[in-house]
Amino acid sequence: MASTDPEHREEEENAPAEDEDTGAQVAPIVKLEEVAVTTGEEDEDSILDLKAKLYRFDKDGNQWKERGAGTVKLLKHKVSGKVRLVMRQSKTLKICANHLVLPNMSVQEHAGNEKSCVWHASDYADGELKDELFCIRFASVENCKTFMETFQEVAESQKKQEENNNASATAGLLEKLVVKEKKSEEKEAEAEPEKEDADKKADEAPATT
Repeated sequence: MASTDPEHREEEENAPAEDEDTGAQVAPIVKLEEVAVTTGEEDEDSILDLKAKLYRFDKDGNQWKERGAGTVKLLKHKVSGKVRLVMRQSKTLKICANHLVLPNMSVQEHAGNEKSCVWHASDYADGELKDELFCIRFASVENCKTFMETFQEVAESQKKQEENNNASATAGLLEKLVVKEKKSEEKEAEAEPEKEDADKKADEAPATT
């Protein structure tokens, strides 16, 4: 109800509107500083990035349980060359899958669904290694095929890398053995003249009576 008092009416007319800028500047109570956010992916290159929904098989309940919907990535480490699969939930960014892609891994199409595929992995998403059976579902058949093909290519490349590393390690071990044997032969060669001199001096020494 509007006031009939002229003085009150004048105060009401001159009062600033709720959204009106009065020009007053209010200093912030707390000064916030920018904080660098790390994801743990700074030393890795992304070779796959697709949206999907992930499930894990619950052995106790004998059923599939949803782990989350979000982005699944295959990340290759810039130094070691190892590749891991990481998936985070879209809204919370909580990790729902985190494991290395190893040479012995294989991914297969989920029976009866061309948009889904399954694989076994030792997963570390919960902070400890767990053997999991995963099923991932994509929005299209093409994305599912891309995921499966890239996953298998990575597994095969890891196998070749492992074979190369083993070959290099074996070659290095053999090289060390050869060097060790060579040093042993050199020591024996150095010791031989000393033995001959000792035998010669023993023969030349006068017999005691």
